[in-house]
Amino acid sequence: MQTPLIHSAIFPSRYLQGPGIINQLPQWIFSLGSKAMIVAGGTATREIIPQVKTALGTNCMVEVFGGECTAREVSRITGLAKSGRCDVVVALGGGKVIDTVKAVANDLQAKTIIVPTIASNDAPCSAISVVYTETGAFDHVIHLKQNPNLVLLDSEIIAKAPVRLLVAGMGDALSTWFEADACYNSGSPNETAGHCTLSALTLAKLCYETILGFGVKAAESCRSNIVTTELEHVIEANTLMSGLGFESAGLASAHSIHNGLTQLPSTHSYFHGEKVAFGVLAGLFLANRPKPMIDEVYAFCSSVGLPVTLAQIGVINPTAEEIRKVAEVACAPQESIWHEPSAISPERVAECIIRADDWGKNLLNSNLMRG
Repeated sequence: MQTPLIHSAIFPSRYLQGPGIINQLPQWIFSLGSKAMIVAGGTATREIIPQVKTALGTNCMVEVFGGECTAREVSRITGLAKSGRCDVVVALGGGKVIDTVKAVANDLQAKTIIVPTIASNDAPCSAISVVYTETGAFDHVIHLKQNPNLVLLDSEIIAKAPVRLLVAGMGDALSTWFEADACYNSGSPNETAGHCTLSALTLAKLCYETILGFGVKAAESCRSNIVTTELEHVIEANTLMSGLGFESAGLASAHSIHNGLTQLPSTHSYFHGEKVAFGVLAGLFLANRPKPMIDEVYAFCSSVGLPVTLAQIGVINPTAEEIRKVAEVACAPQESIWHEPSAISPERVAECIIRADDWGKNLLNSNLMRG
């Protein structure tokens, strides 16, 4: 008799999204603990901290984030929070601030509040921190003891952020369904060391449908700094649906190819979601997806401004050696690319990266010819 699979899913304790919700931050901090440290990006320190500073009082420290989620930065912030006897750690910023704070809270066994200032990735809800080297290359993943206690997402703040960041979030979210589908079909584990639940698989599919259905109008709303229904839907897809979907359904080729791409210094100025989006495109060929689906995904990426070629993520005229390096890192033994149900090898991944790039070049050329 076949041993039944253990299906598992994990979630943040509470998720709140809406315009002006940042004003609830002080009350939530002090409902969870007595002394807090807010780790904030530079922009958040200048523009958001003054908005809530009076209500926070003296029982809240503010530390400016160092710029990269590295082992050194996690250690630095942990030391400061420990010295300050902080029992709540708050992330106010983007994905790297968020991953750093989650790792710090994990080390201190403190409560965690995540306040994203952009919707550029699905880090806010997860119990995972991605750590990079000092030079910006992917290094390792930390699996944390629990998900954040609270995700507080103010859509007015997101609407004021650069539209490119929202679009990058769509690129990260774009991978959710394809990687979930790969894990489900191959029987591979998800990020909780269990197997995909039907609820996570359904959320992953809804994530894909939401960004395709509302992505263009959401980008227009963000460009105009206006909160609309479409923008709220895409914020939820980028953050909640994608976060729950990837963690409780699983990862596969798109994120592994992203990790490989980070080995090329020319990609470091591009956002996580932009590189993941190209990983999705290469994964379409790796999984032998039908042409109508390939056309649909490329058309969506082109319509919102996601990359469809290597050149659009800084890899101009790559050598065979560079492509090989990306493919080899993507196929490292610990990588999630092995969750794909199709045959995997560095040679095949390199071939699919080149095919994805060629398909994108042809799309851009045809668009130029049409107008």
